[in-house]
Amino acid sequence: MIYSYLHQGSGAGNQLFRMVAARVKALELGTDWGMIWNPDNSGKERGFKCKDFIKFDDLKVAWENGIINIRAQDLKYWNEKKVVENGMDTRPYDPEWNFIEDNTVIEGELQSEIYFQDYERKIDEWLKVEPLEVPDDTCVIGFRGGEFAVYPDLFLTKDYWDEGIKRMLEINPNMRFEVHTDDEVLAKQCFPDFKVIHDIGINWRSCRYARHAIIANSSFFILPRWLSNGITIAPRYWGRRNTKVWSLPQNYYSRFKYI
Repeated sequence: MIYSYLHQGSGAGNQLFRMVAARVKALELGTDWGMIWNPDNSGKERGFKCKDFIKFDDLKVAWENGIINIRAQDLKYWNEKKVVENGMDTRPYDPEWNFIEDNTVIEGELQSEIYFQDYERKIDEWLKVEPLEVPDDTCVIGFRGGEFAVYPDLFLTKDYWDEGIKRMLEINPNMRFEVHTDDEVLAKQCFPDFKVIHDIGINWRSCRYARHAIIANSSFFILPRWLSNGITIAPRYWGRRNTKVWSLPQNYYSRFKYI
């Protein structure tokens, strides 16, 4: 069996990547998969943050019985190699992924498309959500505020959004825009002329089914846009566009257009 950690402190996108990684590796090895709960410092187990709109049919029994919580001595542990340069996480794809054996707990960001690019159809099945109709002349803006806003190196500046909007208008001069966000107040300040939606399920489904999107450097938006096969504008250098140094270079996706 392959296990992955479900960290309470992780955002919804990070949790999804860990679940997808465990399933992909289990599929490759022909074994089962499960999640190990890792609560936050309060000890409270608040659960999988996407459970209200993503239904894991084959995980339902395991979930209802409580996330598999194993600490057996015979388990093996694999940690994605972390590379830190100038205090910044610059880890790429870790080829040791290919040598993981059954009965292993895997840990890491696990967001490189190399880990999962051969399993698109499976991932689309696993992350099945109720379809949402988004008109072709609508561009979804995936805006991340919250704690991102207090870090100047991380928070995307106005020029990024302006350039993204400009490029979408070149595709369709009549393009309409709507903002999907975790921070409704800040989003309304940054995009006063656009509709702002703060609903995690609608946000994810809109990103999944929109033909056009401009996204922030947040893992929440990656998988729905990767599965969409639409046009996605993303920030070059990902987490450090403002300083022009790649942070987490594994967050380069060949399907996205970077600016």
